[in-house]
Amino acid sequence: MAEIKVAKSAGFCFGVDRAVKLVYGELEKGNKSVATLGPIIHNADVVNDLTDKGVRIADSVDDLKEGEKAVIRSHGVGKKIYEGLDQKGNAYIDATCPFVARIHKIVREKTEEGYFILIAGDKDHPEVQGIVGHCDENYYVFKDEDQLKSFFSKNYKNLEKKLAIVAQTTYNILIWGECLKVIPKDDENILVFDTICNATSQRQSDAALLSKEVDVMIVVGGKNSSNTIKLYNVCSENCPSYHIENADELYSLNLKNAEKIGITAGASTPAYIIKEVQNTMAEILEDDINFEEALEQSFKKVHTGERVKGYIAAVNNSEAIVDIGTKHTGYVPLSELTDDQTKKPSDIVSVGEEVDLIVTKINDQEGIVTLSKKKVDELVGFDNISKAKEEDAVLDGVVLNVVKGGILVSVDGVRVFVPASQTGLGRDKNLDELLKQKVQIKIIEVNESRRRAVGSIKAVAKAQREAAKAAFWETAEIGKVYKGEVKSLTNYGAFVDLGGIDGMVHISELSWGRIKHPSQVVKVGDILEVYIKELDKESGRISLGFKKAEDNPWVKFQNNYNVGDVVKATIVSITPFGAFAQIIEGVDGLIHISQIADKRVDNVNDVLSVGQEVDVKITEIDLDKKRISISIRALLDDAAAEEIEDAE
Repeated sequence: MAEIKVAKSAGFCFGVDRAVKLVYGELEKGNKSVATLGPIIHNADVVNDLTDKGVRIADSVDDLKEGEKAVIRSHGVGKKIYEGLDQKGNAYIDATCPFVARIHKIVREKTEEGYFILIAGDKDHPEVQGIVGHCDENYYVFKDEDQLKSFFSKNYKNLEKKLAIVAQTTYNILIWGECLKVIPKDDENILVFDTICNATSQRQSDAALLSKEVDVMIVVGGKNSSNTIKLYNVCSENCPSYHIENADELYSLNLKNAEKIGITAGASTPAYIIKEVQNTMAEILEDDINFEEALEQSFKKVHTGERVKGYIAAVNNSEAIVDIGTKHTGYVPLSELTDDQTKKPSDIVSVGEEVDLIVTKINDQEGIVTLSKKKVDELVGFDNISKAKEEDAVLDGVVLNVVKGGILVSVDGVRVFVPASQTGLGRDKNLDELLKQKVQIKIIEVNESRRRAVGSIKAVAKAQREAAKAAFWETAEIGKVYKGEVKSLTNYGAFVDLGGIDGMVHISELSWGRIKHPSQVVKVGDILEVYIKELDKESGRISLGFKKAEDNPWVKFQNNYNVGDVVKATIVSITPFGAFAQIIEGVDGLIHISQIADKRVDNVNDVLSVGQEVDVKITEIDLDKKRISISIRALLDDAAAEEIEDAE
């Protein structure tokens, strides 16, 4: 007997289910005057049942009768329909699928922002016509990659508007994949939105996989149902496939030679029709297929707080869509994937990955279950945090929020409180400086019963400093050269970070010349090459040298100047007994008051001024005492002697 395999996902999606339930709900309220704007779904059995119960199909707003309550079907409508309903005065129920409504919002906003809208889909499908109705004639509908390629080849170079690209919720995911290859890459003026319904995408993916494993596929759904037709097309790529609307059509199919038969159903196919197909298939094949069990599994209940396993079906920029083995479509918002706001869902999970989750919210009416990976991570993460405290281990985290008295740091999905006093920031600092920053912490307190933990950034910094100090003293020796950052300046020198431990360069070691403050030579943040002059491990003092011997101006002077040389010098200061003049930078000579002129000078200021450049003769050099005597008078005497010689 043939083996029957059922696709993991089949039948009503929550959007269709919601629309149908809204109509039946009106009937249950006793409202006998209900009209849907077009068939509520593309399924003849459901539409006929509603018609039998008194629901009328209106072709347009103008077709509505006075007092008749209108129902906007799940495909959605354009804004002119809404305006028409308001003008006509009929009450209405908006059963537009939330996924379709999201597309309406996207194209409406992007049109207002000046974008041109590209829509992947069937231009004659009511959903696409509804989307178009929110674009203000500012759109182009393409059915496949060939039409999209043609659009870009003709218009891309001369585009005057930015592009926003969306797809019909039931669009073929295989064709969409080919379309994505056509779109120019890395163009900031092109926005692509993932708008294929997750249920549609999952249904097509499941059907594609199953159709590769079986000999024949049975696709159940309305003949006009876009998503069912696309399911049929997807399956036909891999094996012979049949598109049927109900169980009666099974009798016309020859399935006896098939060893494996696969079954899937479109989003417009209610559960009772699938069950009818199941029962009829059993009669035809005389095989006790377990289709009902597989179907009932899809309606399995889940409960808030329950821990479940799921497979990642799709990932977008705001959430992950998960298959948890029930009829529900599972969603894990980014906020329930991670606390790290620098990451996207795709950074946390990937399609096909199995993950542990906790149910946080259930909406049976819309077939949605909201889940959290973060809560599971917190359970595991807290165990790691408790272990880290025992082992005095360092943990990596990201600062999430500034709260009263400190900050919250996310570590392995657990929020750890770090008091302000343990952040390492000074009292005058703003804790907001740490927001979104990656930090390392040590756990200093754990409350197992309340599952809370307290951490310290300061403790890590302290441990790192102690380790750096220990490493420094193991290898430090006088004369060893280091590169370090200037951390602070004082009147008497500069403190330099040698890698977790500070040393000081005295002001006298910063320059060969005279300076009044270290800031004349260095500033905080400068990287200096220094060497150890003195070490005192007991007191922890490290004296550093910065001046280089080859830069010593006295060495330069000794190599280039001698007694008797005549040089130009600049007056730098005046005293009662003479004037000091700079010969080269860092080397000054004294012009004694008696050597200023060839006559008596009572006041040096009467002859010389600071900044004045004069010619002098070097008369004496004492390198040990770093004293140089220079004379203006000696040059005058030499000139007078030459005149006498010339006269003789």
